[in-house]
Amino acid sequence: MEIELIGNADQKSASINVSDELFKREYNEALVHQVVTSYLSNARSATRAQKGRSDIAKSTHKPWRQKGTGRARAGMASSPIWRGGGKIFPNSPDENYRKKLNKKMYRAGISSIFSQLIRDGRLFVIESFDVDSYKTKAFSKKLEGLGMSDVMIITNEIDSNLYLSSRNIPNVAVVEVGNVDPVSLLKFKKTLITREGLKRIEELLS
Repeated sequence: MEIELIGNADQKSASINVSDELFKREYNEALVHQVVTSYLSNARSATRAQKGRSDIAKSTHKPWRQKGTGRARAGMASSPIWRGGGKIFPNSPDENYRKKLNKKMYRAGISSIFSQLIRDGRLFVIESFDVDSYKTKAFSKKLEGLGMSDVMIITNEIDSNLYLSSRNIPNVAVVEVGNVDPVSLLKFKKTLITREGLKRIEELLS
């Protein structure tokens, strides 16, 4: 299949050939969901921790005698049924949230997302995306000229000017091909990718 190249007004219209197998795939919602949940789970830092009854700083003295008070039996104030007591099954900071997803499934899911972006008219290909200055104004002006907003820009390599000029603009992300993730592809309304970046992605997914 062919994808049209966009560019400045002085550039002639052109197109690029891409693989039908990779960029004309049917949208597999179940697979995409699995890819996204796996990515989010693997990104978790697992730093949360809760205190069990042995970790609570309370006295281990029996609050009252076993019989004769008319109240329920109680052994210590750190009991999980007491307010301020320990958790019954506390979360530990070394919990493993990772979900295994083989490479073939991941590539198929990313291909499915790219194919749907093309069908929805949300994927745009440009010959190259460079800015001559590190000023945010120069980057914004280039985006306005392309009619882009709320966009993720995928390029084969990010230079210092492109990084510095884009980092303060909201709803805009500039990433290299190796850092493309399924969540960002679905989150941004538009995706702008350079010609070299698209070729690189095609190599990685094939």
